[in-house]
Amino acid sequence: MAYSELIKSFDRIRDYMRQFYIYGFKSRTEYDKKSARSYDNERRRIESWLGDFMRFRQTPDGKNVFLSVDSRSIPSNPFYNAFKAKSFTTGDVTFHFYILDILQNGKEHTVQEILDVISDEYLCHFESEWQPDISTIRKKLKEYVSLGILKAEKRGRELYYSRAEDMVDLSRWENALSFYSEADPLGVIGSTLKDKMDEKSEFFQFKHHYMLHALNSQILLQLLTAIGEKRRIKFINASRRKENSTFWHFVLPLKIFISTQGGRQYLLCYHNRFHALQFFRIDYIKEIEILEEETDFSVYEHYCEKYRSHLWGTSDGVGFNVDHLEMTLHFENNEQHIPRRLEREKRNGRVEMVDKNTCKYIVDTYDASEMMPWLRTFIGRIEKLECSDQKVVDKFYEDLEEMYSLYGGEA
Repeated sequence: MAYSELIKSFDRIRDYMRQFYIYGFKSRTEYDKKSARSYDNERRRIESWLGDFMRFRQTPDGKNVFLSVDSRSIPSNPFYNAFKAKSFTTGDVTFHFYILDILQNGKEHTVQEILDVISDEYLCHFESEWQPDISTIRKKLKEYVSLGILKAEKRGRELYYSRAEDMVDLSRWENALSFYSEADPLGVIGSTLKDKMDEKSEFFQFKHHYMLHALNSQILLQLLTAIGEKRRIKFINASRRKENSTFWHFVLPLKIFISTQGGRQYLLCYHNRFHALQFFRIDYIKEIEILEEETDFSVYEHYCEKYRSHLWGTSDGVGFNVDHLEMTLHFENNEQHIPRRLEREKRNGRVEMVDKNTCKYIVDTYDASEMMPWLRTFIGRIEKLECSDQKVVDKFYEDLEEMYSLYGGEA
């Protein structure tokens, strides 16, 4: 097909961005999932949205294209552009303007009345004999009601359609929308609202800006809808190792987890087949279908909260065995922020004051090795580190020895 910037389905673009640009860095000859022509069309389409952030390097295997984004120099997340390039038909454009024109100035009409006006007052001026059918108009009206463009009121056996109230003045929300659009997992909503402003001032910059979550917005919305409505779902998990998987997972979604270190998003759910709680990376989830409501949702919620009480990251170790860890820290009189930081950053466990300059962090967690990056941030203040899994302690001090050998000094 000829190249077009507009898209019908976001799933395919999401797959290309993830597999090709974000993870793969593959050349045209290496990318064999689709035809070369499809590859070129999708590459051009993405370049039209992200051209300022695309780079390439020449290798013996060909030209490798990749994304290079410096979050300090961009005003807003560029990945939202993909959601604003949805394709449409000539009928979509025609009905959009006809319907809104017919319902202007507070007018109300039934679907049959709208169809009659379109035929008698609009299409009569054209030579074409094409006439829309009532089911097409009804579907378009239903779509606009769901989008909040129109509202419907039932009177007797008929639905009367009218235009929804105009959007309120957003100028007072400019600061809030600027932050929300970049910080929230569903920031595409804030970005779309910002597009309606005449002038868009940028107030925020982020040192650690995890922008790739934008690609998960559609999936995340479906998951949050299912959780809010307490419904089960089914989906396909297409990981890098199983890109062509067609296996359906039937689960009850319970919580969304987002990594503060890398921005990666996870779904915690109860898996019907394995009868256990399980994590799935949201960037691998596709083709979600929302199913029936779970009447015993509160039982699974309680199970989830009990599970979370010993969870540090997304690992439940081996057989849900719990590791006991204790870390003793020393801090100076002017470093009272250290115990406060422990209280703020601990995901479970407790902090105990030993004396005015010493505190102890105590936790029982499924996989203490997940805590290693966080524990290292206290190097220089750790007086003692103990863990029921001795390999965690050994690894911690082995890393210290390696650091000393690299930078000099004595252990």
